[in-house]
Amino acid sequence: MFRVAFWRNLALAIPVLIFSEQIQDWFGYELSFSGSHWIAPVLGTIIYVYGGRPFLTGGLDEARSRQPGMMLLIALAITVAFASSVASLTDAIDLEFWWELASLIVIMLLGHWQEMKAIGQAQGALAALAELLPDDAERVTENGDIESVAIGDLVVGDRLLIRSGSRIPADGLIVDGAVEVDESMLTGESNPVAKSEGDQVVAGSVATDNSIRVEVTAIGDDTALGGIQRLVTEAQGSKSRAQALADRAAAVLFYVALGAATITAIVWLALGRTDDALIRTITVLIIACPHALGLAIPLVISLSTAKAAENGILVKDRLALERMHTIDTVLFDKTGTLTAGEHVVADVAAIDGDADRILSIAAGVEGDSEHPLARAIVRKAARSGIDAADAIDFRSMTGRGVAATVDGKSVSIGGPSLLRELELTTPRELSEQIDEWEHRGAAVLHVIVDDAIVGALALEDGVRSESRLAVDALHDRGIRVVMLTGDSQAVADSVAAELGIDEVYAEVLPDEKDAAVRDLQDRGLTVAMVGDGVNDAPALARADVGLAIGAGTDVAIESAGVVLASSDPRSVLGVIVLSNASYRKMIQNLAWAAGYNIAAIPLAAGVLAPIGFVLPPAIGAALMSLSTIVVAANAQLLRRVDVRPDAH
Repeated sequence: MFRVAFWRNLALAIPVLIFSEQIQDWFGYELSFSGSHWIAPVLGTIIYVYGGRPFLTGGLDEARSRQPGMMLLIALAITVAFASSVASLTDAIDLEFWWELASLIVIMLLGHWQEMKAIGQAQGALAALAELLPDDAERVTENGDIESVAIGDLVVGDRLLIRSGSRIPADGLIVDGAVEVDESMLTGESNPVAKSEGDQVVAGSVATDNSIRVEVTAIGDDTALGGIQRLVTEAQGSKSRAQALADRAAAVLFYVALGAATITAIVWLALGRTDDALIRTITVLIIACPHALGLAIPLVISLSTAKAAENGILVKDRLALERMHTIDTVLFDKTGTLTAGEHVVADVAAIDGDADRILSIAAGVEGDSEHPLARAIVRKAARSGIDAADAIDFRSMTGRGVAATVDGKSVSIGGPSLLRELELTTPRELSEQIDEWEHRGAAVLHVIVDDAIVGALALEDGVRSESRLAVDALHDRGIRVVMLTGDSQAVADSVAAELGIDEVYAEVLPDEKDAAVRDLQDRGLTVAMVGDGVNDAPALARADVGLAIGAGTDVAIESAGVVLASSDPRSVLGVIVLSNASYRKMIQNLAWAAGYNIAAIPLAAGVLAPIGFVLPPAIGAALMSLSTIVVAANAQLLRRVDVRPDAH
């Protein structure tokens, strides 16, 4: 609305300025024809009614609520300018402000357009959560047939067929089959979780390798996903929308303007100067409405958000950018933020010392598996230049591991559950190494050849190389770094020790992540949360500033005020640098804009009249426009700020 209104009113304002007698006198040209003297009044009236409408209605609302701000200040100025200009048509007074009225409304429309463009935080988090669920479900009828039904038609007690690779549409219990389920959207844990009959599954998670049958135990708002939706709604609703600095300054200036105008009128009337009382009072009220103040914040926000976008930082909520300079604690989700979010082979051990042979065998056996750990082993062998062994008769053992035949020998690869099934114990030659791996939270897979353990592999969610640099840079700024994760305490402590993190919350579920943010805030800390998963959405919404990694889920992105297109955690430093620079520019612009008005109001009131100096209304209006140029030029200096991740 403000964008359309700005362009239309700009088109109307140009003829008003061109045909203004005051403008013609200043620039030394003459342009007139029969009826040209009506151009400014007619177009000015249209601009006042059409372009000024949002300010007039907004000012009325502020007056009714007794909370004066920018809208009421603008409404007061344009109404006084319009009334005095109309009165000048009757020669009642000689105070024509058509050009000032037009330029004021156009500039304020521009400022509000820029403000609205920057302030609009997308409210799509709940819709993104809903999109995690499939549109339809496959329900098993009483006679065993399969029918496709809409999710909304499901009821507790229905039995569903969940095929391999599909999302689970409702919370339920497995009644037939076994499967590995990707629950990372809920827990943040990168490992698929083995499930069998009697185990609970949650809506939105994915069956990765087998088909199962599930009995529905919860639907809609009663599901775990529904609980996350409620947390996001609560957290977003509870976050205060602090007034912009410009609005607070405008509220003060409103009372200053009214007070100054009242005093001006009283003093000049007391002196018996009725004409001067009217002229000086009108001049004070018009000059009190700050062009520069209306643009001071929006221009800075517009330029800073554009600068951020150029460097892969999407500012969705302008208040998030404003608040970032106050942050004293950054809370990182671990998986996918400080770590890569996918497992890598960290180490290989062999009883005979031939680690390459163990990796070759493992890559051969895992070659046909789609399991994330299998893919990590195959990638490691390929990157190490090791050929995968030839394997045949591949078999997947859900929840335990995989098996195949290599060089005529039976080879199995799996974790602790496979060892228990085969009644094997870790050989003494490997136990010390494996204990070390498990202590730091690595997933350990054993390589078993003909019922004998011959080696093992450690797989870890690799820490990003940039994470240590990000943590160190935050510490250099005196900012506390906290890590939040759904992973085990051992994994969390290992990553925290490697990165030098100050505090850890481990083994937390979505509601506990939200509670962790509240806990930090209750301790008096101002928290920025950085995350990428559905499970981070409530915490992102709860935090003073939520920053979503752009490679993360739609839900995380929609719940955050700032989106980092890159997965580089150092981008957080860029946001802090930009916020500090933006805040400085806001304060500088506000100081200039408000300072000009505070100085100009007494002059407009005629405080120097005893020594023969009176500020002409037209000159005051021109100087006000000049202050707008100064504010705009100062805001442009934000373009010099370097917010690249590798610059900090």
